[in-house]
Amino acid sequence: MSKTRKKYDPIDLANLKTFPMTQRRHMVELSAQANLPDKEASTAEFLESLPDFLGVQQLKQLARVIADAHKNDRPVVFAMGAHIIKVGCSPIIIDLMRRGIVRGIVFNGAGGIHDFEMAHEGRTSEDVGANLRDGRFGMTTEAADMMAAAARMGRADGIGLGVALGKLIHESQLPHRDQSLLGVAYEQGVLAAMHVAVGTDTVHMHANADGADIGGASLIDFRKVCSIVADLADGGVWVNIGSAVILPEVLLKAVSVVRNLGTDLDGMVTANLDMLQHYRVQQNVLSRPVEPGNSYSVTGHHEILLPLLRMKLLQLL
Repeated sequence: MSKTRKKYDPIDLANLKTFPMTQRRHMVELSAQANLPDKEASTAEFLESLPDFLGVQQLKQLARVIADAHKNDRPVVFAMGAHIIKVGCSPIIIDLMRRGIVRGIVFNGAGGIHDFEMAHEGRTSEDVGANLRDGRFGMTTEAADMMAAAARMGRADGIGLGVALGKLIHESQLPHRDQSLLGVAYEQGVLAAMHVAVGTDTVHMHANADGADIGGASLIDFRKVCSIVADLADGGVWVNIGSAVILPEVLLKAVSVVRNLGTDLDGMVTANLDMLQHYRVQQNVLSRPVEPGNSYSVTGHHEILLPLLRMKLLQLL
């Protein structure tokens, strides 16, 4: 049985209800636009000239909560992938540690390797594609030897992997140890932790890699991280920088441990700085652990975002 098709003529808009712009709330105003500072402008003037939207707003708000945490004696933790070392940002983090602003640094395994190589040689990051063809990828001896020694010491002495590697870098008098995040953390008494996924780092390919040492030392670090996470209530800050999987998962488990033991984490603040926004970061750093409104996210290159964050912090402090 056929049905009659309905004809749709243009709707009559004569009775639409309109109102003047003065009665509407606006999201964009002239006052938030970029200013044009002179080429001789100070850093503070440059920072204030940035357009007050989206990423700039988030970066400035993050700087304020970190500054408030420092003023109120609350811990700030930077959880970082190795990329921040490979794009030259170690001096920024080192400065924030020396100023007492950053009280904890958390790495994956690759972060420790690159940090050691910079301290040892002043250079790091091989050409993976070129070296993989002939089996030379990851086969340099120095990092493998140092990481094996750190894992052995970290487990046997009960100090964990991050502290052990920092201690070895610092006490071995490596030529560029002042540029080592872990070495400076050891010198300054800053919490340092490394969370290793066995099989993901080049040093695991070497005969001297010991799974029991690596796992035992890294587990000590996880429990240390649980302790500093327990102290993040009431304005403490966890900043994830360039880790898409490992460190967001570590944070989620630490939060569960701490809450299970009866610690209230209300008021904890989290943030993410990265070139891309990933699912686990969105869920495990910015959403699940904190109350709505207590997280910040800025998308961009670390070599741009971290210098800007540091200068805004110094301006506020």
